[in-house]
Amino acid sequence: MRMYNPFASRERRHRGQRLAVFLLGIAVVAAIPATTLMAQGQRAPYTVTETGRAFPALQQAVDAIGEGSGTISIEPGTYRDCAVQQAGDVAFIAQVPGKTIFDGAACESKATLVVRGRSTRVEGLIFQNVRVPDANGAGIRLERGNLTVRQTWFRDSEQGILSADDPTGAVLIEKSTFSRLGRCDRGLSCAHSVYFGDYGSVTIRRSRFEAGRGGHYVKSRAGRVEVTQSSFDDSAGRTTNYMIDLPAGATGRIADNVFVQGQDKENYSAFIAVAAEGRTHSSSGLAITGNDARFAPGVRRSSAFVADWSGDALSLGANALGTGLTRFEKR
Repeated sequence: MRMYNPFASRERRHRGQRLAVFLLGIAVVAAIPATTLMAQGQRAPYTVTETGRAFPALQQAVDAIGEGSGTISIEPGTYRDCAVQQAGDVAFIAQVPGKTIFDGAACESKATLVVRGRSTRVEGLIFQNVRVPDANGAGIRLERGNLTVRQTWFRDSEQGILSADDPTGAVLIEKSTFSRLGRCDRGLSCAHSVYFGDYGSVTIRRSRFEAGRGGHYVKSRAGRVEVTQSSFDDSAGRTTNYMIDLPAGATGRIADNVFVQGQDKENYSAFIAVAAEGRTHSSSGLAITGNDARFAPGVRRSSAFVADWSGDALSLGANALGTGLTRFEKR
């Protein structure tokens, strides 16, 4: 005969209670939305330096600044993230230049950063692989306000930077690289490495443009431009057009740059084009001087260094031109 053991009965009750608690825990976890569980495990790589608050999403950091002024410090890493800046003065700064990559994401089917505040500053970031349905995917879509870009890389996208019109706004690009950008296919309007609308001024200094994939390297409808101490290496370009296109005319300076035109061109008739689409702005006094321009090794053709449709008195200084290049053509 088996004798009654009160301790064994108590242990069975305890096991049953533990099982019930365990099953209840599973039910509670199952009731939590998956997005909530993912959010709890997210890092917070975006820190607003003025407040010290960190956020898991770039848009949250931008919204925290709102109409004020602030700097978003971004940790090294690769992010499929994007944001829209509606107002204020916002700086997007990589903690380690060249180690923060935004890969492919586009807000509003436009760009990784869509900016229309008072001012925007971008430093040390990489934008890559941005493509959108209208084939104008950009690292930055500038719709209003001032923009400063320093030590930033744009690559393998439909465009690097694309802007709307803001005649009161100013753009400054320094020490940045634009690689394998642009397109001119699918029956759509061409995209370019950078394309600025009717802005007050566009200044590009000490930057590099290379290996375009269609369109122009710099296209700007701004009334005043300055492109200095930069390089345009088209030797690995594909179906590209002008190095610098000022389709509405402009004053300013194009000075101390290096231009190399490659073999695979959709339009090789000029390196710099002035007022090819109309004369919205005067080009009188536009200074083009101190540049070095030539064809890539093995390329033999004729082209104009400067082609002008404006009829204004440009100021062409001394430029070093390779074989086959004509200094100036009136068109």
